[in-house]
Amino acid sequence: MKDTLRNQSPTIIHTHGLWTQASLTVPGFATKSNTPYLVSPHGMLDEWALNCSRAKKKLAAKAFENRHLKNASCLHALCKPEEQAFRRFGIKGPIATIPNGIDLPESIDREDKSHKRKILLFLGRIHPKKGLINAIQAFAKVKNRGDWLFVIAGWDQENHLSELHHLCDSLNVSRASIPISELQSRSNISADIAFVGPAFGKEKDLLFRLGDALILPSFSEGMPMTVLEAWSYQLPVAMTVHCNIPEGFAAGAAVELETKIDRLAEKLTDFFDLSETKFREMGTYGRTLVEDRFTWPRIASEMIEVYCWLLGERPRPDSVVTQ
Repeated sequence: MKDTLRNQSPTIIHTHGLWTQASLTVPGFATKSNTPYLVSPHGMLDEWALNCSRAKKKLAAKAFENRHLKNASCLHALCKPEEQAFRRFGIKGPIATIPNGIDLPESIDREDKSHKRKILLFLGRIHPKKGLINAIQAFAKVKNRGDWLFVIAGWDQENHLSELHHLCDSLNVSRASIPISELQSRSNISADIAFVGPAFGKEKDLLFRLGDALILPSFSEGMPMTVLEAWSYQLPVAMTVHCNIPEGFAAGAAVELETKIDRLAEKLTDFFDLSETKFREMGTYGRTLVEDRFTWPRIASEMIEVYCWLLGERPRPDSVVTQ
């Protein structure tokens, strides 16, 4: 990394994530070369994230990460709650708050699903912070509230998938591990929960077209792309406040979930009882929200303004706040 930085002679550096080689290398290079740098922690300074391997992170912070963060010319937050997390951590420098963005699908034609089971879709990494243990327990309490199939798509981390399988078995919740293509004939699937593995590209596109709603019961997020993508396909969303997209609640594109099992079950019951008309309205509001706020051209333009400001080429943009 040191050789690359020397050979490239960048005029500005943008690091992504924490606790990596960049955290060690960039501050020293930036000081010697007088190069400004921007840091995007991507949710890694949220309280839940800091509490994971807390002792190791405290040591790493003292060893190198504090220097990386506090010497940065600017930090990049994805949302206001993340900006506040930076301040609680002790960051006193400028912060640019700019969300993630997505590419809109070329079309959002959806099949007629009125005669089929509804799909409640989770899409993301299979990790404890996503809240799937509580979501499965809540779903077990309300799974007979309409004909819903809970589809869990994603890649396994920390062997959490095996834990979820054992949980289903202990709750007598029927499960199946199937390819995504089989969801097209979902009425033939007798299981309550379907595990379909990772989904990228065409398979992810198919999941969003087959789904009826997205659920994200997370304990901690930076800004989840899967929610923005679901809205781009006009899917209504059920998520916790920890997903850090309050605009979705304000726009009527999402309903708020609790993390405790009993309250989560109550919220799911209310969600399942919504009319088809309400579901379509929520999906429409979500699509409009993404078009107005979360497309890449807009995000890129805002980020370029920050780069130019750090280089002294433009005045401080509205997205940047100082202590």
